[in-house]
Amino acid sequence: MDFPDLDRFDRSILKILAEDGRASVADLAREIGLSKSPTQARLKRLEASGVIKGYRAMLDPIRLGLDHVAFVEVRMTDTREKALAEFNAAVRKIAEVEQAHMIASNFDYLLKVRTATMFEYRRVLAEKISSLPHVASTSTFVAMEAVKETGMLGGFEQQA
Repeated sequence: MDFPDLDRFDRSILKILAEDGRASVADLAREIGLSKSPTQARLKRLEASGVIKGYRAMLDPIRLGLDHVAFVEVRMTDTREKALAEFNAAVRKIAEVEQAHMIASNFDYLLKVRTATMFEYRRVLAEKISSLPHVASTSTFVAMEAVKETGMLGGFEQQA
């Protein structure tokens, strides 16, 4: 994988956009101390290289009534590449699964699942997650409170 060289201007652009994805090129230029043309060229390069994958609205799941969060450990019956690929493809189709990570542990995957209620979560677990290909067992941990949730910016600031 080819990683672009990021200088302090690029990192500043990324930091600003991570905080405010709607910042204009003029705002970015003013913040980083360059004129609009080189700032726009840098922005286009960051987009073209895939460093910036896209822009989206950040929704508040609590205000949308989706305040039940569960973390699910998934143990697989088969961990060969074909089985993992089948699981990966199927789990991506479950809307309630916000995140799915393959884990190096005594279980194979950790899923973050968001629903409106415990009842709805139980339905998702029984009808969707447990029926995913090659699932042997699951364990659920219910979050009581989100103490910190950030995007990429969390660890990136230290490098900027």
